[in-house]
Amino acid sequence: MQPMNRRRMMASMGAGSLTPSVVRGAAQKRRNVVFILSDDHRYDAMGFLKAQPWLETPQMDRMAREGAHFKNAFVTTALCSPSRASILTGVYAHRHRIVDNNTPIPAGTTFFPAHLQKSGYRTGFFGKWHMGAETDEPKPGFDKWVSFRGQGTYLPSPNGLNVDGKKVPQKGYITDELTDYALDWLRTLPKEQPYFMYLSHKAVHSEFEPAARHRGRFQDAKFTYPPTMAAEGEMAQHRPMWVQNQRNSWHGVDYPYHSELDIAGYYKRYAETLLGVDESIGRVFDELKRRGELDSTLVIYMGDNGFAFGEHGLIDKRTAYEESMKVPLLARCPELFGGGRTINEVVAGLDIMPTVMDACGVARPQGLDGMSWLPVAEGKPSQWRKELLYEYYWERNFPQTPTMHALRGDRYKFIRYQGIWDIDELYDLQEDPLESRNLIFSEKHQPVIRQMRARLFELLEQTGGMNIPMQPDRGNQQNLRSPNRQRSAEFPAELKLPPARRGGANR
Repeated sequence: MQPMNRRRMMASMGAGSLTPSVVRGAAQKRRNVVFILSDDHRYDAMGFLKAQPWLETPQMDRMAREGAHFKNAFVTTALCSPSRASILTGVYAHRHRIVDNNTPIPAGTTFFPAHLQKSGYRTGFFGKWHMGAETDEPKPGFDKWVSFRGQGTYLPSPNGLNVDGKKVPQKGYITDELTDYALDWLRTLPKEQPYFMYLSHKAVHSEFEPAARHRGRFQDAKFTYPPTMAAEGEMAQHRPMWVQNQRNSWHGVDYPYHSELDIAGYYKRYAETLLGVDESIGRVFDELKRRGELDSTLVIYMGDNGFAFGEHGLIDKRTAYEESMKVPLLARCPELFGGGRTINEVVAGLDIMPTVMDACGVARPQGLDGMSWLPVAEGKPSQWRKELLYEYYWERNFPQTPTMHALRGDRYKFIRYQGIWDIDELYDLQEDPLESRNLIFSEKHQPVIRQMRARLFELLEQTGGMNIPMQPDRGNQQNLRSPNRQRSAEFPAELKLPPARRGGANR
């Protein structure tokens, strides 16, 4: 295990401690960048991937056709605030310390648009911030600010938006209105002015609300339920007890949001709500074309985390399963890389900061956990990560999901749980992409488990992640169970002592 040197130790204390690098980004041109982020968009909910054959995302399909689709893109914490903070700081949640949706932003935290500003870029933020607190006041690093408090609302509301520090009514459907503000700002910029535009949609966060023009589009479509939704049998081999118990909870299919929610209808509203986001991408492309900047601008589309619709008996996110931590990531810039590219390397939200700064030719700080994927997109030889660390810290508000750390490699995923009496998980993603056969008790795979467990702790040691962040209790607990649904899970047979070994030697 590598010792942590002084520079690494200082960097691990928080994003605000990062020092500027003396090496400029690889790209010399002061390239314009548009970063579009959606909320809770799972990795396979795009038309060209055919997760459900009736899905429609023509603009996302266009991005994949004319640019690059990152097949293995992930977030390192599948939760709004930590994920967004990692995007803006380039470091893991245990370093930036924004570990849940209530944690205040630590003093001294610097978000990367501030570095772009200092290099002469104009920066604009439009949409959902949802990081650190419920305030919607403008944040440092942005010349233009349009946001709202917390989750905001899909439909018009009085004093619904904060525009450069002033409360103004939200007049239209939120996805459309945020796009209006973003494009209006873009039109004020001279052609010679480099810019970074961050369009951060509320959609497709629950409760899903499609635009009126899209409502009912998929009501007659047939939803295919995930096979791992089964409570038992082949698709639930050695499922941890906490996962089985979560079926009957706020985030489970038997008692979703403490209601009688229908998963199929829920997904259809999700898909209809996503249509507005897809149209927003098309509107951005149209404006870039009008400005003569379509092929020179790096446009990136990403989800802030995934979302389960019944997989493993769960809904929502937070877990280290693929449906939760894997996200869509598309990029288009014909001046940098050709179209129709499928990127297999494991990339993450951590990589957005160094990638954008690389594209802009702006010096980026040392000590980041993320890396620029521009050389990968361009097809240039580069050293790249072989695995990715995932972390989630237990929230009092949603006590169903435990603290967990995972190591996601090219083939295997190892998941370790903290503070609960249960089993860990190992999946062979090549042989079992649905993560239905937990190999944690497989004798054949014990060397893999030992190796991945050691590497997991090595990464935590190297990045200063060996302490569990603690926060004061805030908000209510969604901790109810239905008496008429799934009963509590039994301990697996492997944890039950055989009769011949029972005794009192160590009682």
